[in-house]
Amino acid sequence: MELNKNLKFSGAVTLVIILILLISFQPDVLAQCPMCKMTAESNMAAGGSGGKGLNIGILFMLSLPYLFAGTIGYFWWRNSRKVRQ
Repeated sequence: MELNKNLKFSGAVTLVIILILLISFQPDVLAQCPMCKMTAESNMAAGGSGGKGLNIGILFMLSLPYLFAGTIGYFWWRNSRKVRQ
């Protein structure tokens, strides 16, 4: 039983490390619709700075639902583990 717990934990740690490495070595991701991209490019070409943080803002807003779902999943997993013990 103890070996099974250690194996599950090491598998989870390995998965987290792989995910962190995959996320950290990603090329720049463009998360804009074509119309937003065109507006940001024209703003940057005209000397504006409105398009610099647009991609980061879009990716940030996209990551929040996954963060909330992961948090809920973690608490659900932790409570179900307590019930089994």
